[in-house]
Amino acid sequence: MSAAVDHVVVGGGVMGAAAAWQLARRGRDVVLLERFGPGHAHGASHGSGRIYRTTYAQSDYLDLAQEALPLWSAVADEAGVAPVLKHTDGISHGGAAADEVAEALRARGVLARWVEPAEAAERWPGLRFETRVLHESRTAGRLHADRAVAALQEAARAHGADVRHDTAVTGLVDVPGGVLVRTTTDEVVARSVVVAVGAWTQRLLTGAGAGLADAAAVADGLPSLVVTQEQPAHFALRTAAPTPESWPVFTHQPLDPGGWPSGTYGLVDPVEGLKIGFHGVGPVTDPDRRTYEPEPGQLARLRDYVRTWVPGADPDSFEPVSCTYTTTPDHDFVLDRRGRVVVAAGFSGHGFKFAPAVGRVLADLATEDPDGPTRAAAARFALHRTALPART
Repeated sequence: MSAAVDHVVVGGGVMGAAAAWQLARRGRDVVLLERFGPGHAHGASHGSGRIYRTTYAQSDYLDLAQEALPLWSAVADEAGVAPVLKHTDGISHGGAAADEVAEALRARGVLARWVEPAEAAERWPGLRFETRVLHESRTAGRLHADRAVAALQEAARAHGADVRHDTAVTGLVDVPGGVLVRTTTDEVVARSVVVAVGAWTQRLLTGAGAGLADAAAVADGLPSLVVTQEQPAHFALRTAAPTPESWPVFTHQPLDPGGWPSGTYGLVDPVEGLKIGFHGVGPVTDPDRRTYEPEPGQLARLRDYVRTWVPGADPDSFEPVSCTYTTTPDHDFVLDRRGRVVVAAGFSGHGFKFAPAVGRVLADLATEDPDGPTRAAAARFALHRTALPART
């Protein structure tokens, strides 16, 4: 006989774990199913470093970022672990959108100021600057990704959630009043299902979800999700470089692209050094057929970038990192619901920071009347949305 619960969350990465936490802290009966073991490196939530920042011009993202900041502290407190967010300076330089971002932050009361290149070079000597720098001093930092995911799962458990690793979902089937979720070990019936499986989203909805009309409706409306293998790396800091604790988290868009495939992001981990990477330029990949081998072209360009723009790091002393991006054509998230299925997708490149707030959004969607009108968290995050650029 199948067990019955309020909600099943499929996917135990940062978004799925956040959804399970937010549902469980509302007193809901929740089962979180994760295909892989704890701390695995197959998805997009692993590793040591992610950036937290509020440098967005769009209100939808600013809302989520500002909501998430205190929630990261709540996660650690409820899990009974050390803080997972370490506050640092946050800086952005280069690019045409900085003025718009600065105005959006000013309107929100986020403390940020412009720093001229000479002052920036003196304050952050590990980096090189060609433009003025937008500096946020109180609302930026670095998240330890593995610890953050573990904390979200533990906080969910603390509120009664059943967190199961090494449990793949093999089928989603319509049953009266709910969804039958088949796994490699048993079956669970839920009033609603949250799908947060990153690179496996389309595959789950069209494969395991073939017996569920709501899953088919989600798959039909889902923007094209492109899965790529990205090539960030950890670079050793030079002996004379600033201490790890004094480095800012940063984003950079060179004024003259000069052959760079994209802008970059970076942050320093006290143990692993400077993590830096290009944004969403890796080759398309199948998440079940990745080699995890370094991408030599990307890695060579990344070393050139460090040699040119990051005097505080050694371009010849590095450890490659293999990770995936799952992105929509417009790089906006998908946070939407059809009937009893809630979907969360397309977060790669900038989603991790928002996770506790995204979990709240997913909990809101999951607890709505499944027979009522469907809705997205916002028009920007809808399954069917206008003016989506064509896939290239």
